[in-house]
This record gives sequence, structure tokens and C-alpha cells, in this order.
Amino acid sequence: MQKYDLDTPCLTLDLDVLEKNLGRMQAGATAAGKKLRPHAKSHKCSILAQKQMDLGAIGICTAKVSEAEVLVSHGVQGILVTGPVASAQKATRLAKLLEKSPTLMTVVDHAAGIELLDRHLTDINLGMDVLVDIDVGLQRTGVPPAGPLGLAEQVLASSHLRLKGIQAYAGQVQHIKRYDERRAASIACMGRAAEVFTSLQAQAASCTIFSGAGTGTCEIDLEIDELTELQVGSYPLMDAEYLAIESARQPDYAGLFPAALTLLTTVISASQDTHVTVDAGLKSLYRDGGQPQVVTPEHGNLRYDWFGDEYGMLSPREGAGALPRLGEVVELVVSHCDPTVNQFDCYHVTRGSRVVDRWPIDMRGKSQ
Repeated sequence: MQKYDLDTPCLTLDLDVLEKNLGRMQAGATAAGKKLRPHAKSHKCSILAQKQMDLGAIGICTAKVSEAEVLVSHGVQGILVTGPVASAQKATRLAKLLEKSPTLMTVVDHAAGIELLDRHLTDINLGMDVLVDIDVGLQRTGVPPAGPLGLAEQVLASSHLRLKGIQAYAGQVQHIKRYDERRAASIACMGRAAEVFTSLQAQAASCTIFSGAGTGTCEIDLEIDELTELQVGSYPLMDAEYLAIESARQPDYAGLFPAALTLLTTVISASQDTHVTVDAGLKSLYRDGGQPQVVTPEHGNLRYDWFGDEYGMLSPREGAGALPRLGEVVELVVSHCDPTVNQFDCYHVTRGSRVVDRWPIDMRGKSQ
């Protein structure tokens, strides 16, 4: 089947571009002496996670326990759940998962969370490696850099938790457009975490992991000596939000990690002179992030706008211009890959214009 014969709206994944992105990130980490533990929250696909492992990743990150359950069912090891556990339900699920996957790790950022997790692990008499989550400015999860030593002492004194290091994610700096500004912000944030890591290493020899970084700061964070592994997520797929920022050696991120992920949408109404309506709206393209980019060569002058839950609008960017005809398929780089991927059941995998495979997005809807 040819790509433009697919029913729409649908996601396509260019295998040639994907493989280059996967290889480039792994090679960069290896050259810098770092490990790669990519984040599956972006692609939500166990097949893609296994490809990352096959290339040399030491494990995979997930945001949620339910995502980790899917990966464990497919034999993936070295999973780090990057969100703290705060309920008995989650602690029970995590403990059951540990029985199947002894390399499973998670993070802690509160004394009560440490007590909860230790109590549930006592019930199954298994030990678990944990990282102290450090807040480096995002203020979403994590303990401020001044407060982790007490949590580390609590972990060390617990019955079934083993302190392995820290996690630090500067999500607030990932999409700063100018490279020099993003570099300064990331070094400041991650430098504070590096100081914490050094202090914890002096306190506990078991503290060997400093996990962090993101796709937007990967070039920068590779230079941080203390950082041991990268949690990068979006780089295999990419989106308009990331493609808009500068790279260290490229004018934009498309020169570093081009978009492998695109969305196909069909013109379903062409009754207006000023625009056409397509079949991809809010339920297909997540609105947060960058403006979706039309990449169909003959329609590069078009702008996509959301036109309701089910529909989108394509109109010329600068006054007059040729509009696609009724039934024509148009290709877009998506606004924000993570939540857009979560709207679909599968990727249609392509080489050139030919569809060669179909990969289930088997972590879709795994939000628990």
C-alpha cells in the first residue's frame, strides 16, 4: 500500500528518519560516556522501546505504572517509573510488577511516599532501587535541591528501598528557542542537581545514577560530568514545537532530529474560496505546542488551524494560493507528539511512500 492511500486521519512513521534519529541519539550518548534510558511517554510503543534497547539503551523510562506494566509484559527490563507513587493502589501495582521485573526502579520525593512504598514492599519481602527526584525549577514533582539529604537518609534507613541516585528534569527549559539562552538555563538547573548528586555520593556509595535531560537539552546536558544517563523522549518522533528551537550546530532542530512522525488528513469539504476543511481536529491533533506544519511539497504555503473537535482548516498563509481539492490527502508535522500519539491505536510505518508495517501504540490510554 502507498502512504497516501491510508484511511485518515492517521499517524505515519518514516522508518528511515526514525532509524537515523535513534542512532544519532545513542551514538551521541555513547561518545560522551553516558547511558541512554529513553522515555516511552512520547512514543508509547513497545516495539519502538525494544528498538531503543537493541541499539544500546540500558532501559526505558515511563511516566506511569500502567505504561511500565505494558513494557514488562513485552520483556523490557531496566524500567524507571519517573512519577512518584502516592496511593496504596499504585504501590500495590508497583510491588506486583517488581515481582515480575526485579530491575524495576521508581522515584521518591516525600517522606510519606517513602513510607508507603517501603510498607508495600515489606509485604512481598523484595527490595527496590529508588532515585530521589530533585526539583530544578519546574515545580511539578521533586524535592528542592536544599532538601534531599533527609529523604536520602530515610531511604537508607528503610527496610526494602535501596538508594541508587537522583532524577532531575528541567522541563521548563526544553523549548527555549535560542540555543544560548537554553544552554545557560539548563546548565544552571542541572548544575544544582549535580551538586546534590555529589553530596549524596559522599553519603552513600550506592548512589551511582544521575538520570535526567530531555530532547531539547540533550546536546547541553551531555557536557555535565556528573550526569550518568539521559531520559530523552521526543527525539525518535519529533514535532513542530521541538523543530522550532535552535540546535548548537544547526539553525533549527530539524537538522539534528528531523520529524519521523507525521499525520495524514483528507480534505472533506472544499465549498469555500478561502479555505478547505480536513478530517483532523482536536481529537486527532493536540492543541498545545507548536503550530502543525504542512509538509506536502505542493502545499507548503498552507496553514493548518483547528476547526473543532473533528475538523481542521487549511488556508493560504499569504493571501491567494492554490487550495487542495476535495478528497486530497495532506501531510502534517504534529504540534506536540506525546498527546497526539495518545489519540491513535497504531503507527503506519513507511519507507519512502510505501507502507511496510503497522506498530500498535500499546501504551495508549495507559494513564494510571
